[in-house]
Amino acid sequence: MPTDTKKRPRQRKSEQRAASMEQILDVAELLFSKHGLHGVTLGDVAKHVGVHTTLVHYYFQDKLSLFEAVFARRAGVTSGRRMAALEQYEAEAGDSPTVEGALHAFLDTDLDLYFEGGENWMNYAAFCARVSNTPEGAALMDEHFDPVVLKLVGILKRALPDYSEEDIFWGYHFVTGALMNTLARTGRIDRLSGGVCHSDDFPAVKQRISRFMTAGFLSLKR
Repeated sequence: MPTDTKKRPRQRKSEQRAASMEQILDVAELLFSKHGLHGVTLGDVAKHVGVHTTLVHYYFQDKLSLFEAVFARRAGVTSGRRMAALEQYEAEAGDSPTVEGALHAFLDTDLDLYFEGGENWMNYAAFCARVSNTPEGAALMDEHFDPVVLKLVGILKRALPDYSEEDIFWGYHFVTGALMNTLARTGRIDRLSGGVCHSDDFPAVKQRISRFMTAGFLSLKR
């Protein structure tokens, strides 16, 4: 009994520390998704959390380490799910993979994760979209997402054996550009369409994006 009593306070302290870390990461994720790395300070994060800046410094050495932690926290989940989906598709397709099948495996899993995961996951999607075109974000994209992207490219090469490697990589480049614009949820399509379309309607995106991008890939044949 005495041993159990001594362990409980340490467990509570550990839980409090984990909760504080999660709260800081959630707030930083939201702020970075709206303002990028250079538009946010540790003071901004602390203010929104409702703590002193020294507490944020206690957990994170500087803003860049916080930025990298925000990126890495969910990257393994999203890349792992997509890799599993691509491997499953590859096994099921055997010698006859298709562009649309590969794109469904790559895109649908992620869109489901963001939409079903709630506001924090949607914030992460917007965060990745915003930072993907910055040097800091591109380096993290390389580190965390290259294996799953190259897996997709490998399947696309098998699906399009008569297409040049150059065309396939350009095709992926255009896919990821459209995806990042979608994940950013700027609200522009809402305004342009007069409310017919909504930037946070990822199920509607899922119904269309793979089919649309497949046509783009197939049109690259010269």
